[in-house]
Amino acid sequence: MTARKPSRKSSEPIEVPAAPQPVTTEITAPQPVTADIKAPSTATTEPAPEPAAPASPAGRAKRSRAKQSAAAAKTPKTPKAPKVPKADSATATAPPRPRRGGGSKGALPATALDDGDRARLLAGEHHAPHDLLGAHLTRGGVVVRALRPFARSVTVLAQGLRAELQSDGDGFFSGVLPTPAVPEYRLLVAYEDNETEVEDPYRFLPSLGDLDLHLIGEGRHEELWRALGSQPMEHQGVAGTRFTVWAPNARGVRVTGDFNFWDGTGFPMRSLGSTGVWELFVPAVGEGTLYKFDICRPDGSHTQRSDPMARYAEVPPANASVVTASHHEWQDGDWMAHRGDRPVHASPFSVYEVHLPSWRPGLNYRQLATQLPAYVKDLGFTHVELMPVSEHPFGGSWGYQVTGFYAPTSRMGTPDDFRFLVDALHAAGIGVLMDWVPAHFPRDDWALAEFDGRPLYEHSDPNRAAHPDWGTLEFDYGRKEVRNFLVANATYWCEEFHIDGLRVDAVASMLYLDYSREDGQWSPNEHGGRENLDAVAFLQEMNATVYRRNPGVVTMAEESTAWEGVTRATEHGGLGFGLKWNMGWMHDSLVYMSKEPIHRKYHHNEMTFSMVYAYSENYVLPISHDEVVHGKQALVSKMPGDWWQRRANHRAYLGFMWAHPGKQLLFMGQEFAQGAEWSEGHGPDWWLLDETYEASGDHRGVRTLVTDLNAVYGALPALWQRDTDPEGFSWIDGGAAEDNAFAFLRYDADGSPLLAVSHFSPVVRHDYRLGVPGGPEAWVEILNTDAARYGGSDVRNEDPLKPEDVPAHGRETSVTLTLPPLATVWFRPA
Repeated sequence: MTARKPSRKSSEPIEVPAAPQPVTTEITAPQPVTADIKAPSTATTEPAPEPAAPASPAGRAKRSRAKQSAAAAKTPKTPKAPKVPKADSATATAPPRPRRGGGSKGALPATALDDGDRARLLAGEHHAPHDLLGAHLTRGGVVVRALRPFARSVTVLAQGLRAELQSDGDGFFSGVLPTPAVPEYRLLVAYEDNETEVEDPYRFLPSLGDLDLHLIGEGRHEELWRALGSQPMEHQGVAGTRFTVWAPNARGVRVTGDFNFWDGTGFPMRSLGSTGVWELFVPAVGEGTLYKFDICRPDGSHTQRSDPMARYAEVPPANASVVTASHHEWQDGDWMAHRGDRPVHASPFSVYEVHLPSWRPGLNYRQLATQLPAYVKDLGFTHVELMPVSEHPFGGSWGYQVTGFYAPTSRMGTPDDFRFLVDALHAAGIGVLMDWVPAHFPRDDWALAEFDGRPLYEHSDPNRAAHPDWGTLEFDYGRKEVRNFLVANATYWCEEFHIDGLRVDAVASMLYLDYSREDGQWSPNEHGGRENLDAVAFLQEMNATVYRRNPGVVTMAEESTAWEGVTRATEHGGLGFGLKWNMGWMHDSLVYMSKEPIHRKYHHNEMTFSMVYAYSENYVLPISHDEVVHGKQALVSKMPGDWWQRRANHRAYLGFMWAHPGKQLLFMGQEFAQGAEWSEGHGPDWWLLDETYEASGDHRGVRTLVTDLNAVYGALPALWQRDTDPEGFSWIDGGAAEDNAFAFLRYDADGSPLLAVSHFSPVVRHDYRLGVPGGPEAWVEILNTDAARYGGSDVRNEDPLKPEDVPAHGRETSVTLTLPPLATVWFRPA
């Protein structure tokens, strides 16, 4: 048709003619409007001011029902259908189907939504809500459909257009806009007591790319955290948050959060093909938003779940996920560039293990950053190892039952606050290791267990899924998406938080199908063995990926069996770890130390057996949290004798440990001989170091010893440079059981030796002869754990030891020295 010239300015909006009521005769669609029609005086093209938040869903529902009841008594007159120009047959539409809710001003009526689709949308079990909601081009214009529960009206706002949609009941609104193409539009949603102008989430294309979906489907997305979870972003020029979740068994998924009053009815997600990924871009949602996923299980029931990929979570016991993005500006560029310059196996590696929430109870990450780096640096440790910082619901699990694998615990601050702490440790020259727990997860019904209504992250076989020791669930390492979730998680901590190493917890429980299981409770693998081949493949992939992507990072296995090749390269059939905790050394040496000196000669081999296998793997010698809790007693309390003897044994043992081949790890509180077991409720007994406490000198002396051990250790390559080389160690006398003495040599790469002698009897031995290698003209004492400054009796070898041509211990020359009581002494060539 030919439009008449408008009498108003072209910028004024169109008032779409009032929608006709359904009639029995065919109504043809109008031609696209090509001229402006003067809008009512109340219309405007400016965005509506941001209103107050809508009333609560319950309140709105109550008022809505009351209003509908009142309206039902007044049946308005059916207006006459306006005459419309006859359209070309090619653009004519079929008569509209009968509608719920009667007529409305604005858009033309749309074809009624199929009852099945309507029911599935309301039940939260539709896989393709974008096919029904939002704007879609039809033969008669553009149909717009919205699902806004408790709304009084929904109006479409576009350039030069304002059209109120018709209410279809149950929160559905729809109408046909007489435009030839889908415009950019917004929705003006009016509630009982306010109205708000919003973007329509269902006008946006998928915000996840084909490459991401391909890699997820292959189980090879090494940066999975960038694809799944919540991601604040700009999409099609609009700021908001992309929500994505893997839930292949779900009938439907909705996003629910504080932005929609925890009612996800109006926010169903779409399924992105066979990957099992669901996606929705929600405009105007940003950082700090709380959310969960409302999942419709295969049986039609619903469960609300925290996001498995959440990078921030509420402070426990609350468990919602939190939208977050990092704004931290790293200052550790030099550290990151050079941390891999020297292999960890040929470097000093002395570790202070820390439980962050209880190290200084009450401190947050940023407050810890002002204290922990200075304390660790003063002690001389090269690294800290943090007990798990991933989010966990129960503090008494110490972080070993994880529900948020991608979220640092919010107990002490935000993810950026944790980054700040890592940055501060790097600035102090201290590497950061972290406990990582891929062996199992708890059964909390808001977390990973049967996440989408069926076993997903856990194995489908209940015998394989249930962890027999901890009441938790084991991961299904054979499922590629689960393996991808864990492998990407390992790289995530290294790349997003600059973690320098991962200590993998409970590796033995992963490796064996019969771990803690009786006959009949497990099934052999395809070769008839008890090895968990899926777990082996996962660990190999994890290690290979971490080392390839993160130069200088080290992985460590807590593996308590004799599994062969834990630290062998994956290309040679090994698991690919860099280091392994030497649980055998820890157990045997503590058994020896717990005996009265008079009985130690019968357990002499407990201290020497570790050298039989010392070079079968690359070892860490751990005195960890596990050894000072649950009735095992603190390290000093394991020792026999009176208080002086206990401290002396403690000091001598640390001297033996620092000289033994392998890296060292010591749990907090043991550096000053805390006598009580550790408790996560109050942390170390710092009051023991208070100068007003009369025995504080005893504890300060032990801490001074640890500082000196680390200082001498770092300065003498013989103690760390050849930890994995048998040529770096030699016994002088490993059989002096009657004397409770052990003497050995350590060598650096140039062959320069260090002589270490540990004496675990409470007597002084004068003129004690030891064979020594030829060459050095004298040996000088460089560390003595019996020194007065450490709280000892100060029996010293103050003069250099002169070698004599007296054969001893198979050597042509020897020296005589004085062995202090319950002490370790180190000598180096003068």
